Amino acid sequence: MVGIKDIASRCGVSPTTVSNVLNNKNNVGQKTRDRVLETARELGYVHKKTEVVAGGSKRNTVAINFSDFDAQFYFDVLHGISDYAVKRDFNLLICTKENFAKYADSESICGCIIMDWSTDDATILSIADKGIPMITLDRQMPHKLIKNMVTGNYESEKTLVEKLVSSGFKSFAFLGGIDSDDNRERYRAFRDVLRDNDISFDRNLLYEGDWTEKSGAAAARLIMLQPRMPQVLVCANDLMAIGAIRKFQENGIRVPDDISVCGFDDVIMSKYLGLTTVCVPNYERGYLAMQALSDIIDGTGNFENFKIGARVKWRKSIRPLI
Repeated sequence: MVGIKDIASRCGVSPTTVSNVLNNKNNVGQKTRDRVLETARELGYVHKKTEVVAGGSKRNTVAINFSDFDAQFYFDVLHGISDYAVKRDFNLLICTKENFAKYADSESICGCIIMDWSTDDATILSIADKGIPMITLDRQMPHKLIKNMVTGNYESEKTLVEKLVSSGFKSFAFLGGIDSDDNRERYRAFRDVLRDNDISFDRNLLYEGDWTEKSGAAAARLIMLQPRMPQVLVCANDLMAIGAIRKFQENGIRVPDDISVCGFDDVIMSKYLGLTTVCVPNYERGYLAMQALSDIIDGTGNFENFKIGARVKWRKSIRPLI
């Protein structure tokens, strides 16, 4: 028997949008309404109230796929999501990757926001294939029911490194995180600026971290073993930069006098440590993600990719050279 999810999948909209159309609600655009009704006729759908109401309640819960390894980083994003969700009377269900697939497929879920980079693509796509609309943050996933909201990683990192070069820095180390779209774009911007300015980069000064302070400290220990330390350590996120700074200071290495350090994200601790970084508007992107998902569920949104701007915040962790 044809169900709401079948119609949603064929039309490229959410099951909630189909349910709104079939129940003659006025919160769906006319073009979408006509497409849903035509598809329902083509598939021979027979409307039943029990498919709109499951267990006596409407589909009004959004599953948030969340990584608990860095609660500090995600707090502002979740705050933004929550504020818009409350405004539109959505419930939120916070899931880690271990239980996301189970709960995202429940009868009450009307959409998902994906924040955990470690949840595998196959799991996410399998949920989207069932007609559940999704918003991904900083992750590119082509699918008709997935809207990708990405940070301007390349542009903002390029601005940061260009300023470092114009300030006179010529010797660089780079500390990257776990392989991801974010990490690749930030490293690509870093290398492009050095190449464009004819600055050579010693591959021995490329370090791999895992986004944590611990991996930043580990990279700092390796840097201190170099016969000559670089002038500046560019980190792909703030937590690794903070870990490196603390390890340098424990060993009598002064920041920025002996080595300059910069990060990316602008977490709360960065301000107090005076860390130069790229500020990502996390509250705003959480709010916009929930707003975009709500519009999609209502049938008024779209699945076009959206890029969020970020800006550099210059603080005392970079030593002026010129």
